Amino acid sequence: MKIYDTIKKLSGEKNISVYRIEKDLGLANGAISKWNRQIPNAVRLQEVADYLGVTSSYILNEARKD
Repeated sequence: MKIYDTIKKLSGEKNISVYRIEKDLGLANGAISKWNRQIPNAVRLQEVADYLGVTSSYILNEARKD
């Protein structure tokens, strides 16, 4: 799994769209989807983790799983 896929899964469990996360946090539209191809800024990743009620470490650990 990748970072975006992990965030999408977590947001789906909370009935929040990735678009809503981006909008609420002031991220560009599609910014989170790019995280499957590039490493996100640590501050931005932490903001998303806080928004979803998990740690950034949790997101990264889940993303490393197959």
